[in-house]
Amino acid sequence: MSSEKVITINMENFETEILSYNGAVMVDFWAEWCGPCKALSPTIDEISQELDAGMKVCKINVDDNQALAQQFRVMSIPTVVFFKNGEAVNRFVGVREKNEYIEMIKSL
Repeated sequence: MSSEKVITINMENFETEILSYNGAVMVDFWAEWCGPCKALSPTIDEISQELDAGMKVCKINVDDNQALAQQFRVMSIPTVVFFKNGEAVNRFVGVREKNEYIEMIKSL
């Protein structure tokens, strides 16, 4: 189960929550059938609770939002894409240590 601070993204809210957002956003591209995605999920929830104001954590289910996955060239999951002021600036493919995600989003 996702934390209340983790925003579920779809085609309807993608522009408002990510592209139009003036700040740092971490977006987890995942799928329910993906074992590594399930392993990463609690870490994503923890990160969302620890971030400073003005930083967002979001999730995009690639099965439900294939166009978004294609737009950001997500070829394997989990892929975490980091946005700054609506622009994709970096990405991690696969599972990383929690501190690596936190350091990346705080550096934006």
